[in-house]
Amino acid sequence: MREVLEGARDRLARNGPGVLLSITVGMAATFVSNVYGGPTVLFALLLGMAFNFISAESRFAPGVGLSSRSILRIGVALLGARITFEQIIGLGFRTMLGVACAVTLTIVFGLICASLTGLRRRFGVLTAGAVAICGASAAAAIAAVLPRSDTHERDTVFTIIGVTALSTLAMVLYPLIAALFHFTHAQTGVFLGGTIHDVAQVVGAGYSVSQESGDIATIIKLLRVALLVPAVLIISVLSRRVDVLEGGKQPALLPFFLVAFIAIVLLNSLHLISTQMQGVLGEASRWCIVVAIAALGIKTSLAALGKVGPRAIGLMVAETVFIAILVLLLIHVGQ
Repeated sequence: MREVLEGARDRLARNGPGVLLSITVGMAATFVSNVYGGPTVLFALLLGMAFNFISAESRFAPGVGLSSRSILRIGVALLGARITFEQIIGLGFRTMLGVACAVTLTIVFGLICASLTGLRRRFGVLTAGAVAICGASAAAAIAAVLPRSDTHERDTVFTIIGVTALSTLAMVLYPLIAALFHFTHAQTGVFLGGTIHDVAQVVGAGYSVSQESGDIATIIKLLRVALLVPAVLIISVLSRRVDVLEGGKQPALLPFFLVAFIAIVLLNSLHLISTQMQGVLGEASRWCIVVAIAALGIKTSLAALGKVGPRAIGLMVAETVFIAILVLLLIHVGQ
């Protein structure tokens, strides 16, 4: 018992300062977002990058690393509290199949385009997965199972910044596009939920049009969030093969945070999680992701981020346009 307590105390002493720093930056980002508006995740990244100069200090490095990995995975797992199988089935088979195809084709599109433009294929998968599924949360989850490289943190931070900026722009422009095409409220909900990257921006855009559009957009978006599980599982399996071929350590076939995500969705679908607890878990998920992304920002220098280049920006814009076109075609076919 004494050895266990001493081990816990040592881990707390080693990781505590870095974790507290990440939490402090996350709280500051939340305060700025609440007062001035704007995406909390983006503020967490930018404020975190301002503290990059202390990221290499031995007192902070272990805790910052723990926050960017373990706390991140806890946050992704808790996203399951937002989803039930009943919500997904209620969309209808055609809509589910169409959204699943749009997500799959966007990831394949990103992979191909990255290869054609001389970028790493894993970077194409990372950016396309973030665009296709659920923005910053998807980027974080996919990054957690991709093989590590010297540009891993930089690429993840760039993807989160890019997908958040594009999602915010889409929140403003896409309702106007829906009006231009004279979409019904239901069609508008499908378009917004199937194309905008982050959940918060989907909700904002949907309910700015109507209650019906907001409800449908949110459910469509939750379907895309649910697709995070099979997408990350497939990426994990393929990455596992790459690591083995390159002589790296063989990672787990199914990461534990994905198992936890599925378990929470199952419990939620069986109505074993109360509405109040859903809110608590959802808020906990948001906080974990904000703290983890703050830690990711702390580990990333602005100079390194500047080396990503215009090709990477063009890739994310192309992926965003691609999934928008696919969903527009889906709506047209369904008319």
